[in-house]
Amino acid sequence: MSANCYIQGRNGIIIGNNLRMGPGAGLISANHDPNDYDRWPEEPPIRIGDNVWIGMNSVVLPGVNIGDNVVIAAGSVVTKNLPSNTIAAGNPCRVVREKEPYRGKDYGRS
Repeated sequence: MSANCYIQGRNGIIIGNNLRMGPGAGLISANHDPNDYDRWPEEPPIRIGDNVWIGMNSVVLPGVNIGDNVVIAAGSVVTKNLPSNTIAAGNPCRVVREKEPYRGKDYGRS
């Protein structure tokens, strides 16, 4: 992971093998209650699959599931689930195209 990333795991974050995060990327598993800033509503954990790249200054919000072999473009705000084998971008983040299989090192094997 790169410097200056923000990871807040109040509701949990489950990360697969080979996650890469660009500078300034954030994982936020809980939002503040809008009526009581000292409370954080319970939500499912963020789940991130294997071989995922989260681009610079992107944010993944509570309860999102990111499949395997996903690239998230810089500056994206991920508010909904992203299926495996996709490239996604934007605010809100949306799938822009399918992705070829990951060909790099398999970090899941010893």
